[in-house]
Amino acid sequence: MVGLALFFKVERLTDSVAYAGIALGLNTFANSVTAGLRGAALDRWGQKWPIRILVPLYASGLLVLEFTTSKSLILPLSLLMGLVSPPINLSVRPLWKVAVPEISLRTAYALDTSVINATRVFGPLLASTLALSPYPRSALILCALFMAVGGLSLGFTKISSTWVPEKKSESHIAIWRLPAMRLLMLEAMFVGFGWGAFDVGIPAFATLEKIPGWSGPIFACLAITSVAGGLVAGLISRKTSALKGLLRTYSLWMIATLPLALTYPGWSMAFIALFIGFFGGAVQVFYWEVLEAVRPKGTAVSALGWIWTVDGSFMALGAALGGIIASQFSPRFTLLSTTIAVSIGLLVLTFGRKILEPANRITTEAEDRSAIENSAPPQ
Repeated sequence: MVGLALFFKVERLTDSVAYAGIALGLNTFANSVTAGLRGAALDRWGQKWPIRILVPLYASGLLVLEFTTSKSLILPLSLLMGLVSPPINLSVRPLWKVAVPEISLRTAYALDTSVINATRVFGPLLASTLALSPYPRSALILCALFMAVGGLSLGFTKISSTWVPEKKSESHIAIWRLPAMRLLMLEAMFVGFGWGAFDVGIPAFATLEKIPGWSGPIFACLAITSVAGGLVAGLISRKTSALKGLLRTYSLWMIATLPLALTYPGWSMAFIALFIGFFGGAVQVFYWEVLEAVRPKGTAVSALGWIWTVDGSFMALGAALGGIIASQFSPRFTLLSTTIAVSIGLLVLTFGRKILEPANRITTEAEDRSAIENSAPPQ
């Protein structure tokens, strides 16, 4: 909810789509550049104090952000909010191994993923509905309430406070020194930029066309089919290698984005979003399996964190530039950059597939569980 709520708050305050895109970009950038550090901190020291400290700061910051009326403060506050974003998703996934018996792990992970994906369906709808209602302040206020209740509920549970991080191997190699991880980071640069442009291009296009209420339904269509795509990918993941599955679904994902810039923020864009979401959800499943196959031992949290650092940094750049492009030129150019970025990402993975050869095999059930455990974007 935070992304759309922030976008509409800034657009309402400044009457500028470009300014709103920059604010969202700064928030995403600050969140992402610290994700790797937060993941490394959790891998080393556990979860107890990072969550208990950052959750109240973040929830309070959302309230300050909502009630500020200063245009000069809105960008620094957006940046600050990203810096103190609590590592909720990074923390929750490893806890299932402790919370439930081995036989119930897959069921637990499926439940966890279903709940998160469900919030991606209803979250954008709720955020845009509240932000565009007669009570627009309720959007960020509700975000603050949800973060406080959910984050502190996690932070004060015994299972989180006593969680023991995975031990590193004696021959541990830094993540960025592995060619496979560098390749995934290179791909993340392009896709992150494209997806940042997408995230701001949709509400920017809808706002410029005087139909901002369409933003939520379009994102909801994307989220609904991403759940289905992930489930389908999970069913076939035992029949193909993670690398082959990634390249095939990535190709279909790229094809699904081709007509994006030609659509209008209404039924046509929602229709295309269904296909982008479906194949994007499938890509996500295979991507995490590939990451699990090539990451160093002892980096269950930080490997994903550093990938998000790269991905999110360029997502921030895409959001910031996407808002400017949409405002100064056309939102269609903003959405076109998403298609171009996904196409380049596919080329990177295709030409570098030999580097990812460890993922070119059928994974074991234990590896699948570990991949699913880290299958949500960090927060």
